[in-house]
Amino acid sequence: MKKHIFHYSIAELVPYIDWSYFLHAWGLNPNTKGCGTSDEVVRDANEMLNEMQGRYSTHAVFALCDARGDGDNIIVEETLLPLLRQQHAIAGKPNLCLSDYVSPYGDKIGLFATTVDSNFGHEYTNDDYKRIISSALADRLAEATATLMHRTVRTSKELWGYAQGEKLSIEELNREEYQGIRPAVGYPSLPDQSIIFIIDKLLQLSDIGIRLTSNGAMSPHSSVCGMMLKHPLAHYFAVGTIGKEQLNDYAFRRGIQEEVLRKFLAKNIRI
Repeated sequence: MKKHIFHYSIAELVPYIDWSYFLHAWGLNPNTKGCGTSDEVVRDANEMLNEMQGRYSTHAVFALCDARGDGDNIIVEETLLPLLRQQHAIAGKPNLCLSDYVSPYGDKIGLFATTVDSNFGHEYTNDDYKRIISSALADRLAEATATLMHRTVRTSKELWGYAQGEKLSIEELNREEYQGIRPAVGYPSLPDQSIIFIIDKLLQLSDIGIRLTSNGAMSPHSSVCGMMLKHPLAHYFAVGTIGKEQLNDYAFRRGIQEEVLRKFLAKNIRI
């Protein structure tokens, strides 16, 4: 496993910002064109980005890892990464697990994390409006960092290069029309936040300034961590509700008491 660390300027990332999610953070409909409030907020955000040029950066770490699928687990560099499988029945469709997209005979997956400077937006602490804008921008810049880095990883032979011929516009990237997926810890396909401790042991998130709390939250808050899967049929899904039998099995595979896992999987447990 070889790690790569990247640093990005605001100018590099601005084209990759998905403004629809920025507007969602304000409770605004991104599909409403010419809305005065939406236009004003985006204009103010762009002015802030111009002010931030040269003062802030974002940071990312990526590692291409040997891996193999093993039932509902992925073995990453001989480290067990237990996962959850959908339990709710969907007519005509299989119950999915991320390990389905990793060959049991030997494969590669990527592990990654992105973050912003720890003091990002500190100068706006006493201005509520600008503070909220800077917070929403920090989230978007962390995601834009992941989008740009993922593109580089897919197309660069030196990093992974499984899609070297890819020629997608930024709009197509934001619609996730590329090969493979980038599931993040805490999101529907990878809902157990405590998985981040396993990834941290492999990646050393502190190398880019990310610290973990006891409940697996990342600091800075505007950080993203997860895995990259290249399988051409891979797509996102929601694990959804899990039952007691699966919780017992998962706790056994994780080597963690069921009561502890309940804290991390509260949104998925109805028992």
